Amino acid sequence: MTTVQAGSFLTLHYRLAGPQGTLINTFEDKPATLSLGSGELSPGMEEALMGLEEGVRTTFELAPGVAFGERNPDMQQWVARKLLAQLGASQEHYVPGDVVQFPTPDGHGTYAGAVMQVAEDGAVLFDFNHPLAGHPVTFEVHVIGIL
Repeated sequence: MTTVQAGSFLTLHYRLAGPQGTLINTFEDKPATLSLGSGELSPGMEEALMGLEEGVRTTFELAPGVAFGERNPDMQQWVARKLLAQLGASQEHYVPGDVVQFPTPDGHGTYAGAVMQVAEDGAVLFDFNHPLAGHPVTFEVHVIGIL
């Protein structure tokens, strides 16, 4: 039987959940297709998949920091209202918990920041850490196909 190896091309359903509940769940829609080693999954999640056979459905409990690294305080940054407007992310009112999409420097993608605090001058403190960084993660997977 075919097993997951480094560089495998996979079709799978997966669910990621942390202390606050499910963050991603493909079981309710179409499965994901990805290539191991391409950065689509974290190294810790890829390691958990190694050796699994096609057709297997299992759940892994990943320790804090394994799935998305530890929380990095340097990833919390103040962004001036003027810069938010230049980035196309300006809105009238931000509240803690809002998630804002920002363009990558090359303009070909986006990344997200969660609002932590809003200053009186309109500057916003964003947390750019992955929401599950530093938390235990439940990683449920059903390996549908392996190439």
